Amino acid sequence: QVQLAESGGGSVQPGGSLRLSCAASGFTFNSFAMYWYRQAPGKERELVASITSSSVLYYANSVKGRFTISRDNAKNTVYLQMNSLRPEDTAVYYCHAYNLGDWRAYWGQGTQVTVSS
Repeated sequence: QVQLAESGGGSVQPGGSLRLSCAASGFTFNSFAMYWYRQAPGKERELVASITSSSVLYYANSVKGRFTISRDNAKNTVYLQMNSLRPEDTAVYYCHAYNLGDWRAYWGQGTQVTVSS
């Protein structure tokens, strides 16, 4: 069965760091582009960062220079390293996988990130 399992969320103070992980199973991980989205209560889900199967990177302007997305195909895992966290980074973070060849798309269950004093 296809699964995307996020982990690594939690509560930190402003300026702190967290590393999110998304472990994939049930599909050919290295054929998929991987994405991190986030959604705060009452707000639209927004794209945070992405990495293609060829390791082309994208970051939202709001996180550029603070967050780093990476993937380890041998471990079927994508990561989001989050540094210099701000209260406005508080949201549920979702892992997403997409395959251009056959239009398959999968979503993880989300992990909560809370940044507060």
